[in-house]
Amino acid sequence: MRRETRYEVLLGPLLAGRNPPDLVERAARALGLPERGRYAVVVLDSPEPGPSAATPGPVPDGTRWCWCGGGDASGREVAVVLLGPAGPARAAARLRERGAGPGGVSPVVGSLAELGAAHRLAGTALLTCEPGSREIVRLDERLPAALLVSRPELSTRLLAEVFGPLLTLAPAERSLLVGTLEAWLECGGSAGRAAARLRCHRNTVCNRLRRLEGLTGRSLSRPRELVDLVLALDALRLTSAPP
Repeated sequence: MRRETRYEVLLGPLLAGRNPPDLVERAARALGLPERGRYAVVVLDSPEPGPSAATPGPVPDGTRWCWCGGGDASGREVAVVLLGPAGPARAAARLRERGAGPGGVSPVVGSLAELGAAHRLAGTALLTCEPGSREIVRLDERLPAALLVSRPELSTRLLAEVFGPLLTLAPAERSLLVGTLEAWLECGGSAGRAAARLRCHRNTVCNRLRRLEGLTGRSLSRPRELVDLVLALDALRLTSAPP
């Protein structure tokens, strides 16, 4: 049996959330994996590029990768990763180095019996990737966006409620205001640094932000309303339509 197929047969039921002790013990014994250990699950929306990462022992960074082929119900590529000392951040970095993506990486779980939960969370992380991107993201980096994709009907409602008037603008004007808000947030709320990034005057940034506040009815200086704007921005980013 090909190694990838063997991984799929033995780990597939665990990834699907079936974890009776005999299945966990059989998979651990047959694959030489510890029943308890630091595991993460990776879900890719495209085949893992390059030579197979399913090596019989750990790779130089201390991780061991078990690729399960199309182990996902949607046909996505799935891997169970026995983590090394660097944890899931190193696993995500390795996928980026190999040109994989888009993909989601689950939080760390403590045993093979928890792979089903990790698989679901990795799939949620994948959904937070921007359409058309090749991002590799860890769920713990995208928790607010993960909440949005977990309840798409609420995400759609939030976008319409907060950005409704903004979405009626001509695409060029809408893109300008959204891009200014993104730059302002990435610059820690500094209009001066956002202006330098956007190559415009500080007053131009302030005027655009005031225009956005007027359209949305939300103030950037009120924390709860700022949360609304940030979440709506995430919801907009996760749609297939450009800003």
